[in-house]
Amino acid sequence: MAHPAPLTAPSTDAVRHHDPEVRGFASDNYAGVHPEVLAAIALANGGHQVSYGDDEYTAHLQEIFRRHFGPRAEAYPVFNGTGANVTALQSVTERWGAVICAASAHINTDECGAPERVGGLKLLTVTTPDGKLTPELIDLEARGFDDEHRAQPQVVSITQTTELGTCYTPAEIRAICDHAHERGLTVHLDGSRIANAAATLGVPLAAFTTDAGVDILSFGGTKNGLLLGECVVVLSPERVRAMKHLRKLSMQLASKMRFVSVQFEALLAGDLWLRSARHANAMAQRLEAAVRGIAGVTVVRPVQANAVFALLPREVSERLQKRYRFYFWDESTAEVRWMCAFDTTEDDVDSFAAALAEEMAHPITS
Repeated sequence: MAHPAPLTAPSTDAVRHHDPEVRGFASDNYAGVHPEVLAAIALANGGHQVSYGDDEYTAHLQEIFRRHFGPRAEAYPVFNGTGANVTALQSVTERWGAVICAASAHINTDECGAPERVGGLKLLTVTTPDGKLTPELIDLEARGFDDEHRAQPQVVSITQTTELGTCYTPAEIRAICDHAHERGLTVHLDGSRIANAAATLGVPLAAFTTDAGVDILSFGGTKNGLLLGECVVVLSPERVRAMKHLRKLSMQLASKMRFVSVQFEALLAGDLWLRSARHANAMAQRLEAAVRGIAGVTVVRPVQANAVFALLPREVSERLQKRYRFYFWDESTAEVRWMCAFDTTEDDVDSFAAALAEEMAHPITS
């Protein structure tokens, strides 16, 4: 049987619809794909590989994740963060189960009810001052285990780094895990910015996950330079059930999974994950230092990763948004959030700070 000619130099009818010089501070998801990741995708292209995860790249990915998380780690690539969280939480809850989380948690505020409506579980939320749970806060909802009228607490979910930009220490996560396990609860970690946390803490990924007692985690990729893809990482297989079936049921099984897996190989086989996260964190520190010197601007939360939260006059923010994209974090207080990414440059930060200073110098009309 004759085979088609091998692919030659690519050609396309697509045209560029954006200015690649435009940068913003709205989200690390706004950034493009890291060039090393794009190169890895091209490397995995060509020829045929078995679909649905039975390819060579996904097989090799298991070894890479075990280097970071220990010999029992099992990696399940998925499409996106919501899918990772929902699939992970389904695997460690019963139909009558509930998940204790911070009220600010992404699974509670930004996933369109997917954990509850798609995952079929109940979220028990706790108000926290800084986005971080503690054993004492967990106990506000870790109760009623024999009450047939109440959804049964089965999981504690924490986020690293948190939605408020704060970072748990390994000791804090160990205390949470020990406390949860004593009460028969499993611990899930939403690691959409897990690389930024490791960069902040200066420790290996296992130090605040496997070694601290975390049972299952959602490993973020797109916020750290991937085209698409996150990964559910099982650390305590005895606490998890039917992950491969739940991934399919949750519509998170990629047919051409080699192109998801090879991105994680590019990220984790070397130090790309850490280089990119360190850079994003450093740009946030630079941004914080620049805006703290501007009268009328108050940085309101600790800058422990790649996010800066600030208060300034709403009118100023609205004018500045016409020059740079960013979001209001809290509409009621006019608090804003500025995010840095792997491709944020010092010039980006300095230009943004200068623009902010210009807008602050204009009279406030309202």
